[in-house]
Amino acid sequence: MPETPTAFQRGHDHDRCVRHALSAAADHCREAGLRLTPLRRKVLQAVWRSHHPLGAYEICDALVAEGDQVLPPTVYRALDFLERNGLVHRIASLNAFIGCNQMGRHSNGRYLICSDCGSVAELPPDELLERFAFEAGAMAFEARSVRLEAVGRCAACAAGTTGP
Repeated sequence: MPETPTAFQRGHDHDRCVRHALSAAADHCREAGLRLTPLRRKVLQAVWRSHHPLGAYEICDALVAEGDQVLPPTVYRALDFLERNGLVHRIASLNAFIGCNQMGRHSNGRYLICSDCGSVAELPPDELLERFAFEAGAMAFEARSVRLEAVGRCAACAAGTTGP
């Protein structure tokens, strides 16, 4: 499993984080009988290269800059697969994506979004989100995912130092 929230931590080995995330994604897909195509892997790698959420067009631009010939609909399809299978999360308020620290283990999430530097950290799911989904079910509502997004300032931005 990729390292726990690191977006706000200094001294983070980002290259190691990306390698670990891609390896965990490949393992998850193999165990679940899913196909992590080369394009899906490239999209996932683009997402993990930044702890800042990326939109589909930003991902498309990054892949084109690397020499890939991709169009936005192709990236959207890859993102749909990755999100459905718990490899990325969509940050609704930003219409952007981040890598999932819990790879396929949950569909609910809590996110800390720094409004100054744009970093996002994922916190593990907790009882509050599970209770919310349970109460929705009690009202015959099938909650496929429950997300909580907190917008504020990370410690680095609050201290006036540059973000991660």
